[in-house]
Amino acid sequence: MNRKNYETLFWNTQPHDSTIARPWVSTRLYHDPVIILGVDPGSQVTGYGLIQVEGNHVCCIEYGGVLGTVKGQSNLFPDRLRRIYSELREVLKRHTPAVMAVEDIFFSVNAKSALKLGQTRGVVLLAAGQFKIPLVEYTPLEVKKAVVGYGRASKQQIQMMVRTLLNLREEPRPHDAADALAIALCHAFNGKGSPRNQLR
Repeated sequence: MNRKNYETLFWNTQPHDSTIARPWVSTRLYHDPVIILGVDPGSQVTGYGLIQVEGNHVCCIEYGGVLGTVKGQSNLFPDRLRRIYSELREVLKRHTPAVMAVEDIFFSVNAKSALKLGQTRGVVLLAAGQFKIPLVEYTPLEVKKAVVGYGRASKQQIQMMVRTLLNLREEPRPHDAADALAIALCHAFNGKGSPRNQLR
């Protein structure tokens, strides 16, 4: 596996195995090994995290953050989208996940920011569509409740719980990657997902 330029893509492989021990987690998540890709779209940084689930065991395969803005390169918005799309395709080529879980768009008072987020999310969905990967979405509230048990959890609390659940050596960074791993865990905790979470 070739290490990418750190100015373009931060990533870390953490092949630790962990037994899920949460009171609200089913012990019959998946009978066969399943790879779940969680993605937290963002025009500045798009976080991603891959986990493998088998029974009530889960391990982290890889996580990172794709930078939209890179020093020494064109950072016009179309170029940022292309960069995010290209790097995410490389992740999909490396691991061929069974499902992609993405964060649902939340309400924003800034219309311009919401529009950029929607466009970034569009290239993420396009990459999944080209690889014919099923898509599910979860709201930030659903993710926080599933992983932390509290719908108003902070970024730091999410990082701490993701580290604990996946038995990582350190808290995943950037925080966008921690969010992406949390989204993947949220889908794992929901078994094979509810039809209402499937993108249509």
